[in-house]
Amino acid sequence: MREPTESLNKISYDVIGAAIEVHRILGPGFLESIYEEALTFEFNLRGLQYQRQLEVGLTYKNHPVGQGRLDFMIGDELVLEIKAVDKLAPIHESQVLSYLKSTHRSLGLLINFNVSVLKDGIKRIVLS
Repeated sequence: MREPTESLNKISYDVIGAAIEVHRILGPGFLESIYEEALTFEFNLRGLQYQRQLEVGLTYKNHPVGQGRLDFMIGDELVLEIKAVDKLAPIHESQVLSYLKSTHRSLGLLINFNVSVLKDGIKRIVLS
């Protein structure tokens, strides 16, 4: 497993800080789209560079088979998937891992906003 760089860890820390601020103000219970919009606003306030709803080409044996769409690519380095579900499921982690493979990135965050304390809804996923 290759550990993320110091700059990538800093981006991750900044994104988590933005998510904590959004969760502190909104709390749990809204649709994912509300958190996505609030995060966009918070990223702009903090000067974080991001791409939202980024289309990612998917291939099978080097043959294009479709498109995926990630919630955010932060700083062209960090994959961020957000959820607003009762409980994260293994398929959510698999989704992030698939996006990491497709984008050739090493670090992703999976954040579930439907929790009482946001730290309980954050998963850091490293592609090994």
